Amino acid sequence: MNKTVCLTNADIFTGITRIPGGSILIRDGRIEDVVGPDRFRKMPLPEEREIIDMEGGILCSGFIDTHIHGFGGYETSDGEEDSFYRMSEKLPAFGVTTFCPTIYTQEESRFFRAIRAGVSAMGQERGARIAGLNLEGPFISRLQIGAQEESALKEVDMTLMKRLAEAGEGKISLMTVAPELKNMRELVLYCLKKGITLTAGHTNATYENMLEGMQAGILHSTHFFNAMRKLHHRDPGCVGAILIHPEISCEIIADGHHVHPALINLLYRDKPVDKIVLVTDALGPTMQKAGELRANREKVYLKDDVFHKESDDVIAGSSLTMMKGIENLVSWGIPLHDALLMATANPARVLGMDRERGLLIPGFRADITSFNSSFETTLTMVNGRILYRKTS
Repeated sequence: MNKTVCLTNADIFTGITRIPGGSILIRDGRIEDVVGPDRFRKMPLPEEREIIDMEGGILCSGFIDTHIHGFGGYETSDGEEDSFYRMSEKLPAFGVTTFCPTIYTQEESRFFRAIRAGVSAMGQERGARIAGLNLEGPFISRLQIGAQEESALKEVDMTLMKRLAEAGEGKISLMTVAPELKNMRELVLYCLKKGITLTAGHTNATYENMLEGMQAGILHSTHFFNAMRKLHHRDPGCVGAILIHPEISCEIIADGHHVHPALINLLYRDKPVDKIVLVTDALGPTMQKAGELRANREKVYLKDDVFHKESDDVIAGSSLTMMKGIENLVSWGIPLHDALLMATANPARVLGMDRERGLLIPGFRADITSFNSSFETTLTMVNGRILYRKTS
């Protein structure tokens, strides 16, 4: 018989309310109950139990990073199954319990190899759980390529899409597309049937293009403000459409460099909080301790917490962690409760996992993160298993 684990004396943010001095009871990988200090003192506990004193630390649902290319010196684009495992192992130390390995647009054989490696790794993880793959392209705009491989970009090609879906074996969760491309509606309808959430990004879409895409079913957006048509007083563009319409949700990279903190506060003021999803867009060298820094087969260097390509100084991606993103959001004036929603319940909703992940309520999976006032991870659990615990 499995024992009950009690995380007690914690400042619990359930995603619905806050319980100072609260306790969580966990059994068989799920949350059995969440209670305040008075009720916990009166509760009869089973003999087979482990009580862990959280010493007043903050406790919330585990972080879900839906857009991450790599971590700790490992990245998805190398097509190695082991890289997915290594990312999974390293992420719990930064509070991440679930992630979507994100694959750059790249030469076709390498693109498919990375997809197959990710598919093989799912269900075999040694740490954070892989929710599904995130494909950044290939049906994106040549006018907004960012760090993508331009030669690999494609017009909408349903034959290619069906091959991608076949290689993904039902495990592709997200896919970035440019809504303005021809035949996009056919692509959207196909992906909806396959359970793939399309997300507007790397796009030069006009306001009208965005409305057409939203009407078809594109209701999420990739790294908002970055690599998309800007706001103009005669054409609200992609940025304007996302700001104006509460139906569409959006990713934000809260490193203070990809998007100015004032714009994130504007977004927070005007967008329903449940439509904002914190992501890292982190590259392989993020938190890498030694060795040459490379991302997507190119040398990069780190400047002001952002990776740049050595070849042309173009921003290649972020070195953000989810924990640092939350710390940044709070430092910019966003309440901790709402910052945590952006990292937990909101991404769970985008991925369709919100019936058992993203909140700390009875019956949900025991994916739990705890951290201190310095925003240092102190404990991470996945399905009730402790995968990281800070030592004094």
